[in-house]
Amino acid sequence: VKMGDKDNFWQMGDTGPCGPCSEIHFDQGEEKFNSEEDYLGGEGDRFLEIWNLVFMQYDRSPDGVLTPLPKPSIDTGMGLERITAIKEGVTSNYDCSLFMPLINEISKILNIKYEYASGAGVRVIADHIRACAFLLAQGVNFDKEGRGYVLRRIMRRAIRHGYLLGRTEPFMYMLVDKLGEVMGESYPYLLEKSASIKERMLGEEERFFATIASGMELFEKELKLTKNQFSGEAAFKLYDTFGFPLDLTEDMLREKGYELDIAGFEAKMDEQRRMSKAAWKGSGDEKNDGDFKALLEKYGKNRFIGYDTLSAPAKVLALLDENFKETTVLTNGQSGWILLDETPFYAMSGGQTGDEGAIDGVGAVVDTRKFFDLNLSKLVVANSIKIGDTVYASVDEKRVEIAKHHSATHLLHAVLREVLGESVGQAGSDVNSERLRFDFTYPKAMTKEQLKEVEEKVNLIIARSVEGDMSEMGIEEAKSKGAMALFGEKYGSIVRVVSFGDYSIELCGGTHITNTAQIGSFYIVKESGVSAGVRRIEAVVSLRAVEYMNSYRNSVEILEGELKNKDLMVGIGKLKTEIKELKEKLSKVSNAVKVELKSKTINSVAIIVDEFVGDAKAMVDEVKNKYEKVAVMLFVVDEDKISVTAGVKGVEINAGEWLKATCAVMDGKGGGRADFASGSGKDKKNMSIAMSSAMEFVKTKV
Repeated sequence: VKMGDKDNFWQMGDTGPCGPCSEIHFDQGEEKFNSEEDYLGGEGDRFLEIWNLVFMQYDRSPDGVLTPLPKPSIDTGMGLERITAIKEGVTSNYDCSLFMPLINEISKILNIKYEYASGAGVRVIADHIRACAFLLAQGVNFDKEGRGYVLRRIMRRAIRHGYLLGRTEPFMYMLVDKLGEVMGESYPYLLEKSASIKERMLGEEERFFATIASGMELFEKELKLTKNQFSGEAAFKLYDTFGFPLDLTEDMLREKGYELDIAGFEAKMDEQRRMSKAAWKGSGDEKNDGDFKALLEKYGKNRFIGYDTLSAPAKVLALLDENFKETTVLTNGQSGWILLDETPFYAMSGGQTGDEGAIDGVGAVVDTRKFFDLNLSKLVVANSIKIGDTVYASVDEKRVEIAKHHSATHLLHAVLREVLGESVGQAGSDVNSERLRFDFTYPKAMTKEQLKEVEEKVNLIIARSVEGDMSEMGIEEAKSKGAMALFGEKYGSIVRVVSFGDYSIELCGGTHITNTAQIGSFYIVKESGVSAGVRRIEAVVSLRAVEYMNSYRNSVEILEGELKNKDLMVGIGKLKTEIKELKEKLSKVSNAVKVELKSKTINSVAIIVDEFVGDAKAMVDEVKNKYEKVAVMLFVVDEDKISVTAGVKGVEINAGEWLKATCAVMDGKGGGRADFASGSGKDKKNMSIAMSSAMEFVKTKV
């Protein structure tokens, strides 16, 4: 059936590849669909599009001219759920066996009865749980930007629908097992990663459920004030304070029939960006890619020979200045980039820092990077160098320490999976000669016991002198051997596999030691959080581990000197005893001071405004218990301020107002309830004036 360009011509946008298309529709039957719109091309559901073939043969220019593509193609897409629905004799994707088990589980968890006509929220949750679970399984984590923020937006949209259906606590993570039952056979990694998926989902749900009620309250309050457009400033507050993605707020407004003041929102976003930019101290470097593509086409990829040697002769193929512009020569005092036909310098990749070293007789190599598959080294020139020269390239001895830290990172990864569970996955790494940093997916801080176990197990592998093996093989063979690959990384048909016995097998292009004994020792320096669901371990090995332990030993010796005891635990015990005794003495002094508090009585109201040493709050409570009518304010002199505590009972005086007025005299502030308040002042020299002011305040009230 010819439908014309309106229905049978596909294009991505106003410009770009496009072409005619053939849509394949399925007639679901006149007996089920018989409205006025149920005709081919109409808005009804009788004729369901299940397949589209786009004959991609033109390129549309900005002025609308169609130019034939040099290589036309056919872009085909068929809906899995739609085909399944047709095969199963149902009229909606959501009624087929790919969705109904999820919908039934959602209804059970939310304790509601699902009906198609009113079940849009349930269908949103069923759709979004699939997207979230697959993204998490493939290494995406909840984040404030990039694909991690796309994941967060999808997740929070689903959470909000659950909230509208009466749910006030996490529930999405409960659907992961049911999704595994439905799709786990075809996508086994859903089952393998289910524990990690549930942990990260639960964490995200807990974060959003902590703010969603307050956010919805703000939304409804602002909506009552809205005439035409919802405030952009309020939308920004929902985003910035309560974690409502902008598109979620827009969804909520569409449901209510309102528009958003998007310009107002963007203005607040721009203001935040300016503030962030002003607070950021960057390197000042500007990115300049240069014409690397032309260099690659001219010379091809230069060969990395650094796995086998740390020094070798090489020919200079190209030179670039600091701005990545080609030049024929670099002279004394200049710096630039050098392209060698064969290079022993490893270019920064896979978390491993780029090599340093020297071009003998020419200058120092201070960095090595990869641009368009070209290994380029940054050279600080002492003696001139030109294209065509044969030079001798030598890698700095730092490479050895880098290799030790890199191999230790692999061992750490393997041991973390053993100790914390198979759901642990690499989320990033940074390896240099001074330390290793490893980011991994895990929902909470590691315990001291877990860190100790990880450290001990890594050192045990090191002590066992396990031989390292670096081999190239086909990607399928590597997978069959159990080699770990990183989600999101692109691998060719031939890959490099780095293994240390059965302890660790990973796909890796970095440099490594040949035996774990070369690592020496391994110490964890720090464990911390990076973002939601991602933890970080920093560690040192070999010479850096020795330096770390020497520093630790020096700290212990300093403590021994300060405590005047070679046994730290005994020294700390004595110190605790001394502190306890001093606290008891201080308490006695405080009790002695309590007796000396000066009081005045006006119209049967006891007024106490005095300087005090000790627990002022406890003293105020004690004074209030002693009198029927009292106004008490105590001033405690601290090292850098005057702390003020006030309390009233049986009188028409607001303690908060009294305290604010008093602290203001000392360039301070404070506040509290009508019967109790606390604050402080910065200006100590005005304390006596403040005390007189406090007394006069009370006299005018009683």
